[in-house]
Amino acid sequence: MKSEVGLIDYGAGNLRSVYKALVFLGANVRIITSPDEINGVRSLILPGVGAFGDCSIALRNQELTAGIRDFIKSGKPFFGICVGYQILFRKSEEFASNEPGLGVFEGQVRRFQPQPGLKIPQIGWNQVKQKLPECPLFRNIPDESWFYFVHSFHPVPDDSSIIAGTTEYGVEFASAVWKDNVMATQFHPEKSQKMGLQLLENFLALE
Repeated sequence: MKSEVGLIDYGAGNLRSVYKALVFLGANVRIITSPDEINGVRSLILPGVGAFGDCSIALRNQELTAGIRDFIKSGKPFFGICVGYQILFRKSEEFASNEPGLGVFEGQVRRFQPQPGLKIPQIGWNQVKQKLPECPLFRNIPDESWFYFVHSFHPVPDDSSIIAGTTEYGVEFASAVWKDNVMATQFHPEKSQKMGLQLLENFLALE
């Protein structure tokens, strides 16, 4: 039996579309709703849409916060998507939220600033420039490939060395990060057709 990838279900968003993409790629997926269910999975994915604070509260209520941190400390592959990327940071400007993030990375999640002609949220396709082309997620993915975004906020990492990819939308922002076993993207690979599936396949191949 193939080793399992854990997919965290905290009651929001795009779980089904991520699940379907992983199964399409041949993954053996375990839906995670409690910390005990994390035991034994070989990799872990935290998807997400919606608000930073809601995600933080839901993870805490399901007692998943410590479990995710412990999994990351174990050195096994971890992948955060959209809000699942943002929650890796300590705090967010969203709705003046006082809810803390996981604090895996230092930095703050900030809102796009209004500019003439700039629609907020960003909804649609945009390019990702690879700052760390050696990032495992980018294997067999050309630089400046297009991915699908839906967001009004974006993390600003204190440590620029973790920025694996950037995207232009009024400003240049960190659309992907990578450090050791932790990877995350602001865009939705499960909605990004061929390149998104390649990125998910790259993650599933990690040991």
